[in-house]
Amino acid sequence: MKHVQLFIDGIWRDAQAGETIDVLDPATEERIGTVSHARPADLEAAVTAALGGFKTWRQMSPIDRGRIMRRAAELLRDRIHSIAALMTAEQGKPLAEAKLEIHASADLLDWFAEECRRTYGRVVPARSEGIYNLVVKEPVGPVAAFTPWNFPISQAARKVGAALAAGCSLVIKPPEETPSSPSEFVRALADAGLPKGVINLVYGSPAEISGYLISHPAIRKVSFTGSTPVGKQLASMAGLHMKRITMELGGHAPVIVFEDADVKSAATVLAGGKYRNAGQVCIAPTRFLVHRKVYDEFVDEFTARTHALKLGNGFDEGITIGPLANDRRQAALTDLVEDARRTGAVVVTGGSRVQNKGFFFEPTVLARVPKEARAMNEEPFGPLALVNPFSDFEEAIEEANRLPYGLASYVYTRSVRNATFAASAIETGMLSINHYGLGLPELPFGGVKDSGFGSEGGPEAVEAYLATKLVSQAAPDL
Repeated sequence: MKHVQLFIDGIWRDAQAGETIDVLDPATEERIGTVSHARPADLEAAVTAALGGFKTWRQMSPIDRGRIMRRAAELLRDRIHSIAALMTAEQGKPLAEAKLEIHASADLLDWFAEECRRTYGRVVPARSEGIYNLVVKEPVGPVAAFTPWNFPISQAARKVGAALAAGCSLVIKPPEETPSSPSEFVRALADAGLPKGVINLVYGSPAEISGYLISHPAIRKVSFTGSTPVGKQLASMAGLHMKRITMELGGHAPVIVFEDADVKSAATVLAGGKYRNAGQVCIAPTRFLVHRKVYDEFVDEFTARTHALKLGNGFDEGITIGPLANDRRQAALTDLVEDARRTGAVVVTGGSRVQNKGFFFEPTVLARVPKEARAMNEEPFGPLALVNPFSDFEEAIEEANRLPYGLASYVYTRSVRNATFAASAIETGMLSINHYGLGLPELPFGGVKDSGFGSEGGPEAVEAYLATKLVSQAAPDL
């Protein structure tokens, strides 16, 4: 990685003012490159380009649009080694995880490419002879998309894939901490033949860019993935300008392990989900609610799998968990663990930052964490598992639903009754029972309550980028 440019109207270019932002390797804290810093003049150019791109893209046949998207997916797969190296260098996740993310992103593009053909409307029976009532689906218009640093490509692929399938153009702002891998995602689309102006890439001050784009009259839709507080601010801003929104926000996923669960299987699957990407995953299992009869067994099994993780630089052989993405997360986790200790939680393993170069934090298990501990109420967004016992079904459901979050939830049980009643009672956008079954392209991906609005998976994702038009036509008198 050296220098990442903006991509506006089909051209890779520096910001007009020549400003740049440094990019750090989270494993070494060393400066590894720079990214162009867009200002209002660059943003206006990007919006103007998106308007032109929208006119071109919406008129292309769905089959031709899908062909370009599938070609971009193949280019991602062809370039996986070089792009994965960039992602590991700037984000920190192990190289194997980076490759998995790129494969998943290519799969997203492939799936959305097929959805190009399925933006169906309908015919509504008329009340009188000679009248046709047609419900038509049309692309909403240019989109402003904001993506996070934890999954630099796959989160962009969700927004871009759905928007392109619907016939929309975009101005996308990925994170400044991890700019090179999403820029390579955009490069694959451009190299696949995406017309100029259909996708435009900018970096810079998040507040400045979001304020400019969301209020711009040409932008018709806003999609954001990130924290709940920021999401609420952007949703409020979008509401002032009557813009459509999709918000994929924070989570604090509960896990209910019933007394009849396969404890070893649950511990294995859940540890993989908890510590993937160093726990920096919005759907990561976090509040583990385990029946008292199997509580000690589960803690032992889960801790054993936590101990088996190998922490280090994502480029090193055998590493299974990398650094946190930035020093802010390292400091936040330290504070959460210390607060939990003070309130009476037991540190079973981990709990400390690693005192060397890089933003490393030990995979951590806290047991019997009081509800008043901050970690039980704030999204940890790191390798921190909170494991508490429960006595009966009602107690577990009450805790699962206690927080304002409602993104992902998990249940482990051999009982059809437990599974059925939990599926009905848990307030969540996604529930996975006895396995880790979230995030596939064809499945809805989104939350309820403070965890967001709308979906970024399945047909629902494309629907969010379509406007509904009624055409009621009567035959003229002959």
